[in-house]
Amino acid sequence: MSKNLYLDINILQTVPSSNINRDDTGSPKTAIYGGVTRSRVSSQSWKRAIRLGFQEDSRDAKWLKGFRTLKGVQLLIKKIQELDNTISDDDALEKAKAVFAAAGIKLKKDKDTGKYLTGALFLISNGQLEKIAKIALDSDEIDKETGKEIKKALMEEQSLDLALFGRMVADNPDLNVDASSQVAHAISTHEITPEFDFYTAVDDVKKEGSSGSAMLGTIEYNSSTLYRYANVNVLDLMHNLGNEDLTLEGIKLFIKEFIMTMPTGKENTFANKTLPQYVMVNVRDDTPVNLVSAFETPVESKGGYVQKSINRLKDEYNRTLKYVDKPAFDIELADSDKKIVDKQAKSVTDLIDQTAEFIKQELNNEDSND
Repeated sequence: MSKNLYLDINILQTVPSSNINRDDTGSPKTAIYGGVTRSRVSSQSWKRAIRLGFQEDSRDAKWLKGFRTLKGVQLLIKKIQELDNTISDDDALEKAKAVFAAAGIKLKKDKDTGKYLTGALFLISNGQLEKIAKIALDSDEIDKETGKEIKKALMEEQSLDLALFGRMVADNPDLNVDASSQVAHAISTHEITPEFDFYTAVDDVKKEGSSGSAMLGTIEYNSSTLYRYANVNVLDLMHNLGNEDLTLEGIKLFIKEFIMTMPTGKENTFANKTLPQYVMVNVRDDTPVNLVSAFETPVESKGGYVQKSINRLKDEYNRTLKYVDKPAFDIELADSDKKIVDKQAKSVTDLIDQTAEFIKQELNNEDSND
């Protein structure tokens, strides 16, 4: 296939008083953009929410279950013993250590637990775990040839999160997986002012007649209308997953989880779970386009930011057509008076199904031209 195929997802979403993504001081993350302070939610934070969404929807499907962990050795030991319940803990440990050594991944021993850990977080799919566990059980000795099998297995049967977000292995770059998706840091379309909640907690069993609080504290928060953006290189995703049907299912799941999930920081304190007010999906064959430039000049309003943000997004979408081709496919989910493109979806499900059907046709057209 020579043709490119990129999926763009643009979302506007209001979030009330909240602190869903904190920095090292406990404050909501921010960014300076257009010379003013914006609310920010990091891409890593939202990607984790998406990954957890995949796992919740997995129904034990191997391709939807991945683990980003330091405890790969423990996961492998467990998988080895699931496949052969006669193997001892010590033997399973030795096999697991040998597998990681053959893959070129260094291990270190945790001082507190005595468990072996990888030097950095390692993303591995359930299918890959099963494959390397079988190799370990079938091999009396992990030699050079077995090591090649293990490395090959660690590049196959990728979980959806691994195929989308990639994997970087400093110990052995041969195990790197190029990401097929990019997720931008969400930022507010307008300037924000940090606010502080001063709270007190009263002891219910305090001595009668006593006054005062048992605890005092402050929580920083803000509220915002966020612009959120992500893209997927469809052909790269298909290369990573190795299957057109899984690619289409993966795209549908990614769109769903990107729309519906939210990082969970301080959610019990603020109950800030909202749904987007506007979603636009574009499929392009030239280049992905982030429309955040619409908000380089911050939106100003005393009567809400959503409608003005949609108007800005529409202007930016039209402006970009001077530089790039019109998307091959556009669809939006919004109220009728918030229209940017012609094709309208009736629901999230309808938006997902129409997008997946268009991409399926494009992939079939490419196959027929090969």
